[in-house]
Amino acid sequence: MTAFILVPGAHTGGWIWREVADRLRESGAQAHTVTLTGLGDDAPPAGPGTDLETHIQDVVRLIDRVDAPEVVLVGHCYGVHPALGAADRRPERIARIVYVDTAVPQGGAPALELVPDQTVRELLRQRAEKGEDDGQLPPPAPDAWQSWGSVADIPEDALAQLAERAAPQPLATLTRPLPLSGAASKLPTTGILCTDNGSSIAMVEMLVQLGDPRLKALTEPWVRFFELGTGHWPMLSAPDELARVLIAAAAGEGHRLSPKAAEQPAHIRPFLLDVPERPRERVGRVDLYLPDADGPRPAVVFVHGGPVPADMRPTPRDWPSFVGYGQYVANSGAVGVTVDHRLHDLADYERAAQDVAEAIELVRADPRVDEDRVALWFFSGGSLMSADWLATPPPWLRCLAATYPILAPLPSWGFGDSRFRPATAVRTAGRLPIVVTRVGLEMAEIAVTVEEFLTSAADCGADVEVVDVPNGHHGFETIDYTDEARHAVEHAVRSVLGHLRG
Repeated sequence: MTAFILVPGAHTGGWIWREVADRLRESGAQAHTVTLTGLGDDAPPAGPGTDLETHIQDVVRLIDRVDAPEVVLVGHCYGVHPALGAADRRPERIARIVYVDTAVPQGGAPALELVPDQTVRELLRQRAEKGEDDGQLPPPAPDAWQSWGSVADIPEDALAQLAERAAPQPLATLTRPLPLSGAASKLPTTGILCTDNGSSIAMVEMLVQLGDPRLKALTEPWVRFFELGTGHWPMLSAPDELARVLIAAAAGEGHRLSPKAAEQPAHIRPFLLDVPERPRERVGRVDLYLPDADGPRPAVVFVHGGPVPADMRPTPRDWPSFVGYGQYVANSGAVGVTVDHRLHDLADYERAAQDVAEAIELVRADPRVDEDRVALWFFSGGSLMSADWLATPPPWLRCLAATYPILAPLPSWGFGDSRFRPATAVRTAGRLPIVVTRVGLEMAEIAVTVEEFLTSAADCGADVEVVDVPNGHHGFETIDYTDEARHAVEHAVRSVLGHLRG
């Protein structure tokens, strides 16, 4: 008989798993819920020394009491840290580890690194650096749970219970490093991704294709994935579906990522257009592709997406797609500009936005550039940085373009009321021409941000042109070698240059 051990996330106790546990028992399995120390009436109260090790031992003790040939450890959000720590101590007892809507933590890293609310994460980091982590973190306000993840589909009474029963989280459980020996590194694992919270199998595959060595392990044969079309708390919003998926996960079912995803990164494949080479000049993080022309010329600044790992090589400005765009624009008579901004983590948007602003200043100060005729062209996750320019467009900005863009932060990113919300900023864009290239085979969690942006733009009468690529994928310039895709690039470039010259 399979025994499921269900470990809750931050601020919650075993009660949050009640309905899922009932469904699992009805299927004939054992189901054991955990309330970690300090997080509920059915657990010991938190003391001055309560930390991550305390919670790991909570789970270890339960593993030792369970009488079953197969133990499946299930961790939701923060709960995966004590679950993984316990599996590392008792690997011979664990048949599978299931991650419910959370990333895989790295050994030696504190749980705070995976806290989605960036304001809370920075507060925790500062407290840890000062050695002031012996207190407690209050739970979110009743109307602020969305800063920790999407509350989609949670019934009103369950959401009220979440707010009512939430407990303060001992700070040291979030700030202390996760101790792993590697003993559990090859245990079968399953990731359950909640698409309404901004995660999906397609998103994971895209991240793996970027070549981050830390993610290559996700293509191993013992790793599987499922999706649930709900928010961050599926045990409250979709308990029947979550129980069904847990049973399937225990049986070894699920989607396996192709090893080729890590071996053949899409971003370093050739550009879809055959573009004559142009000379380029490199100044710091900026590359300029120069046309054959006398006098100052208009410029197009291309802003890559991300986050991109800091040690990735080649860097984005050397990816074939951005080299291709830069050369294509230069061959068309404008200055093409690419920039390696430092968006390496979701917390880096402010720094990356400053990098882009500095690159624009450098370009506009170049005597070969017409400082009054500049277009900004954003891609994928870099498109969130378009919000500043949409909110208050400067007179020299003649056009703003975005290709397969993310135009509102995904729920799991914990941005709250961050300024990086193009879907809101477009309301004050006035008559700034905007060119959006939309792919028909976009990931659902990204597509919804584009639709939100277009709805907001229509409501305020913004000047938006949409270039559709019905059969195009995210990053189509090095994936979809079709006439449809080529025509879309040509159309978008023609539109942007037209606004620069008009």
